Amino acid sequence: MNIHRTSVYLLIVTVIGLIVLGLVMMSSTSAYAPESHGDATFLLKRQAEFLGLGILVFGLAAAFDHHLLQKTWAIWFCVSLILLSLCFVPHFCHLINGSRRWIKLGLTFQPSEFAKLAAIATVSWLLSKDEEHARQFWRGFVAPLVAAGLLMALIAPEVDLGCTALIGATTLILMFIAGTRLFYLVPMVASGLAGIIVVAMKMPERMGRMMAFLHPDQYPKEAFQGLQGLIALGSGGVEGLGLGVGRQKMMYLPFAHTDFIFPIIGEELGLRCTLAVVFAYIVFILCGATIAMRARDRFGMLLGFGVTVIIALQAAINIGVTTTMLPNKGLPLPFISYGGTNLVFCLLCVGILVNIYRQGLTDKEEKTSPAVLNARVRKTPRVVRL
Repeated sequence: MNIHRTSVYLLIVTVIGLIVLGLVMMSSTSAYAPESHGDATFLLKRQAEFLGLGILVFGLAAAFDHHLLQKTWAIWFCVSLILLSLCFVPHFCHLINGSRRWIKLGLTFQPSEFAKLAAIATVSWLLSKDEEHARQFWRGFVAPLVAAGLLMALIAPEVDLGCTALIGATTLILMFIAGTRLFYLVPMVASGLAGIIVVAMKMPERMGRMMAFLHPDQYPKEAFQGLQGLIALGSGGVEGLGLGVGRQKMMYLPFAHTDFIFPIIGEELGLRCTLAVVFAYIVFILCGATIAMRARDRFGMLLGFGVTVIIALQAAINIGVTTTMLPNKGLPLPFISYGGTNLVFCLLCVGILVNIYRQGLTDKEEKTSPAVLNARVRKTPRVVRL
């Protein structure tokens, strides 16, 4: 069996399944969303429009050489800094629920989604030459952190601590895969967690969410959303109440069509479907990792791992939040939640993985070519050696 080819087929089928489930759940929940403006299909139609754009972006990313990101990473990085800065300019900023995450440039979108790819491309380029560079203090540790830190410094004040943590965690994982010394990385993980807590303490709303996570009985207002999510999951049981029959979306559970769509899946389609969703993300991770490992060079490998990790982490955080295993963070469930910019970004990542597959090593090349084997040894990530 050709594992390489199977992995890309499974990847595409899995993504299609998640998107179809998202559209089905959108048709069930969008009528009760405040943004629907009285039109039961308004959000579904909007999501379908962004899906069309996402499919176009997927096709372009799959067709064009992913090494274009290696050559133009500086452009992506600078454009991201400019777009993120516009979130603080009154004429461009689109304020929603006290957050400055959106800008209007003809189309309203979140520049932080653009910054995710810029961070992955930049860090991959910085660590792509060889493992010896990755083990050096300035090249393999300071440079990637400074690059990602500049983007995170603009995203955190928006306020978007979820995306900030997502980029930071993805950067550290890429550094680990590239071979950065654990002596440098371990203290950074502890420092990063401490930094997020300190920032949250200076923001009353975020601190309230943290305290609600630790003591939900003492902070019922802040814990309300999480508790309603648990009620939705529990009331669905194994079989679910039936598609469209759920009650929590009827103004009981805020953001049921975006950040908290996972509990609605559990309420209406049951435990079996929620477990299938979790399994689908595991399949996505395995397929993405397989494709990344077959990349022809170190940059392709790191880029493939980067786009896989950032989607997997986002899914894990969303599921953790909606099951009250993590403090409340505003991150959508990839491919499923309503949110056009994130859907386009996720499909862009899938397109990059498909392009890495198209240019990757075949099973025959991997087994028979000494030159390829030598190149693989030079770019093998630490996780494989373990």
